[in-house]
Amino acid sequence: MHLIGGYLLPEFLIRCIRYLEGEEGPHSVLGEDEFYDAVEVGLDRIEEEAALRERLEQASKCEALTCSDNLTSHPLWADIRKVTKEQMHYASLGVGEGAWQLFAEEGDMKMYRREEELNGLVIDPLKACHIVKGVTGREMCHYFFSPQYRKDWETTLEQMTVVEKISDDALIFHQVHKRIWPTAQRDALFWSHMTHITDPNDHDAHDIWAVVNNSTQLPKFPTKNGKCVRVTLTVCLYCQTLITPPKDGTAVSRDDITCKITYCSVVNPGGWVPASALRAVYKREYPKFLKRFTAYVLSQTKNEPILF
Repeated sequence: MHLIGGYLLPEFLIRCIRYLEGEEGPHSVLGEDEFYDAVEVGLDRIEEEAALRERLEQASKCEALTCSDNLTSHPLWADIRKVTKEQMHYASLGVGEGAWQLFAEEGDMKMYRREEELNGLVIDPLKACHIVKGVTGREMCHYFFSPQYRKDWETTLEQMTVVEKISDDALIFHQVHKRIWPTAQRDALFWSHMTHITDPNDHDAHDIWAVVNNSTQLPKFPTKNGKCVRVTLTVCLYCQTLITPPKDGTAVSRDDITCKITYCSVVNPGGWVPASALRAVYKREYPKFLKRFTAYVLSQTKNEPILF
């Protein structure tokens, strides 16, 4: 028996209430298969809504962001510099280093994982390798970083706020994601930094561009806000442009460029989600996300001047 509002309620009634509320936790009345099925239905519904929005709305255009030197004086700069350097090095390593397991493959896209848990929660590091023709690394990173495009390709977003503009190439985001029954709603607070380097060891490649996202904390956005479960994350989109010079001496076209993409992520979903259900979800969703995002960038750039 349970005491709620001064009344004793039998166990079966409590279970009914929890079922109707869609309570997330280890005592959920849903089995792991039912839990995954419910999440899958929710994700499909979100995709349908996103497809409808895409048909009704024309994506906005803007000039490419330019870099600024203001970042170096910000209190987060030391953390941004350190994590960005680590993540770019990590992304540059081959999948032969670190006992990666291939879990999805389609054409030139391969996705790898290492199974890891923290306090019973799945936090599997993921690494995806992909090759896309007709787009540059800078263009890929531009659309991944810039907030005005994010809702066009990140279908689970309910609300996205740029909390602070540190510089033109570094922003702090707060994102609230759509609730997918029976899980709790989730949010994330992170800085995002877009940068580039030249690889002196690869003479066939243009500059390497990358976007690194990493969770942070701000008093205005407390972790426990009574509504959402906070997701913590570290993500790196690492892109290298390869150029094949035209034999006839004409200007480089989109047919002559190829982008090698490495996408790395470590996400702690917080709360409680069955391990098998979570792994089944990301096995389904990560390949779809990468295909959706690359297709979006290709569609946005196909009739635009090449941005190196």
